[in-house]
Amino acid sequence: MVRFWRMIAVFPIVFMAACGGEGAEAEAKASAPDPRLRLAADALEAALPDRAAAVYTAVSAAPGRFFELLDEATAEADAAGGLLALVDKRRPLEPGYEPDDLVSLNDYPLSVTRKDLRLRKAVMDAVSEMDAAAKADGVRLVFASAYRSYEYQDGLFKRYAAAYGEAEASRFSARPGASQHQLGTAIDFDPIDEAFASTDAGRWMEANAGRFGFSLSFPRGMEAVTGYIWESWHFRYVTKAGAALEREFFGGVQQYMLEFLDAYSR
Repeated sequence: MVRFWRMIAVFPIVFMAACGGEGAEAEAKASAPDPRLRLAADALEAALPDRAAAVYTAVSAAPGRFFELLDEATAEADAAGGLLALVDKRRPLEPGYEPDDLVSLNDYPLSVTRKDLRLRKAVMDAVSEMDAAAKADGVRLVFASAYRSYEYQDGLFKRYAAAYGEAEASRFSARPGASQHQLGTAIDFDPIDEAFASTDAGRWMEANAGRFGFSLSFPRGMEAVTGYIWESWHFRYVTKAGAALEREFFGGVQQYMLEFLDAYSR
């Protein structure tokens, strides 16, 4: 399906060369699309076969914007290390993985429900900027969960599984290694339930999170894609450019963007 769009992208070069000789071929090459479009098409085809054509259409319509955001997002992610790592039920982290730049939220003027919350230092400028902007709008963000170790997540999932059964628990709780919280870049806001969406904080985050590089990890109605039910309170830092990339080219679905990036980087 995406191969069709790639053929459209390279067709002008072949056609003009055949009709106009070397001069036409040189002109066609000068106006040829970014060669990375082919790499993007291959990654889309591999990662998102059902969505590839739609995404590629958007990308090929604005390749300059797409690659500007892509380059900015991946540069920040690579410099900090792991900011855009794909972590889900099929691609878990190692048990011993722990970011080496975790800092306590107690060291920042943030509202928290517990005193043991930590996030990566690499995301704290964005966190502080977002919290200050919310306060300026009269909204109080309350941080309820942040980094979780593999061991912590193991205990949490076992408790849920004992109460609800493993199949049901796996719809709303990650197994150890499969949680974005282990990355140290994901936040659960209080209250950790569907009521968050209707709070001032929930509405503010829905409207503003992307401006600060955060996106909703598990949108409503996307369980078949993300593996989890809607979690209006769970946001992950994906960089400001990454949040724009997600919104403009991947339908606002974090999972689509991260799967593409994982395939594109190989």
